[in-house]
Amino acid sequence: MAEEKKYDVIIVGAGPGGLCAGLYAARAQRKVVCLEMYLPGGQIANTEEVEDYLGFERISGAELSMKFADHAKSFGLEIESEQVEEVYCDGDDRIARCASGNVYRAKAVILSSGGSPVKLGVPGEEKYAGKGVSYCAICDGAFFRGKVIAVVGGGDAAVEEGAFLTKFGSKVYIIHRRDELRAAKIIQQRAFDNPKIEFIWDTVVESIDGDGTVVNGLSLKNVKTGEQSKLEVGAVFPFLGFHPNSNMVREDLKKDAGGYIVTDFKMETSVPGIFACGDVRSQLVRQITNAVGDGTTAAVAAEKYIEELEDKAAHRG
Repeated sequence: MAEEKKYDVIIVGAGPGGLCAGLYAARAQRKVVCLEMYLPGGQIANTEEVEDYLGFERISGAELSMKFADHAKSFGLEIESEQVEEVYCDGDDRIARCASGNVYRAKAVILSSGGSPVKLGVPGEEKYAGKGVSYCAICDGAFFRGKVIAVVGGGDAAVEEGAFLTKFGSKVYIIHRRDELRAAKIIQQRAFDNPKIEFIWDTVVESIDGDGTVVNGLSLKNVKTGEQSKLEVGAVFPFLGFHPNSNMVREDLKKDAGGYIVTDFKMETSVPGIFACGDVRSQLVRQITNAVGDGTTAAVAAEKYIEELEDKAAHRG
């Protein structure tokens, strides 16, 4: 039976930003619910190891996710297994309508819905995720020191991340399905001048190969000649794009060209009472550290927003 449930704050998504926001909002004595369709932790829950979060030299993504969730729940955050289909305004209330039919009503909503990297969609990609397949050079590059690394893509992100990975890899191949890059010319030139980078043109990855435990190579195909080949690598980083989960809001939210939600310094969106944090927000980097900072700011700003609504209501009364 579908229900309507009332809270002070609704958080959509239980990634690091959402859980941190939940912790702060709950500590402020607000009734807070976090709606998440999968396990808490977001993308990091599927990460083999994390070594760039302060205080933890090395920890599995699953364990760090559990610590985040347990910590937030200890202050009173409720986490419900729900798929949010739509967020919209109803007067001063903000509503989250879920696939279950349940409707959650609150004074503020914090969007921590994250996003998903575009996948290659080839055999071996899922099998070796976190075991040589990564979508974040800053997060995982250091795990592949001295190894041959492959990057797939031809845009700014692929070429910039390829250059970054030369700090760790003995060699970096950039594999692109066309014979020219889409990246900005200055970024291209830096890559062409880097002796550790080699380009493989007109080529797609047909499968990611391994020994059953880790990646050890790629099966490639030249799209012009049809020629197939093998490439020995210790890791592969697909950089084909990222889809932010930013389309659930019915109201006309301001977004950037990539579909990321634009916020002000308070993490408030163009719709009052709707805040955003973490990977769904338009920003320079997408790391655990900045996600939790976003979540802190969003929760504090949401608390001030609710207090202002309560003051207005009190004066009207």
